[in-house]
Amino acid sequence: MKFSRRVFMLAAVYGVLALLPMYFQESMVARMQPPAITHAEYYYGFIGVALAWQWAFVLIARDPLRHRTMMLPATLEKLAFGIAALALYLQHRLSLLMLGAGGIDLLFAALFIGSYWRTREGARVQR
Repeated sequence: MKFSRRVFMLAAVYGVLALLPMYFQESMVARMQPPAITHAEYYYGFIGVALAWQWAFVLIARDPLRHRTMMLPATLEKLAFGIAALALYLQHRLSLLMLGAGGIDLLFAALFIGSYWRTREGARVQR
């Protein structure tokens, strides 16, 4: 249980630290990774949805057994970006830096699956 708490809290802290500054960096992102952002609603919408997931990670971290089923969609959230980043990089459409970010999400996906697996006994006892 300690493992799951640490994994999900680490994911939440990492996510907030990585995402929150993006609200103030739209112009910098456009300069460093052209072309410019033409649909800001997608950019800010992505940040908002991703930040909402960080709150879900905090909830899971606080009580992994109670929120165990949420570990599955949390894993999908991490796989969605990680797999997309890998596919885009292989098509030469993504920078190595962004591939690294996708790799971190894939690592968290694996840790989330490990958390789900490690809490199975506790979930059986709670029933």
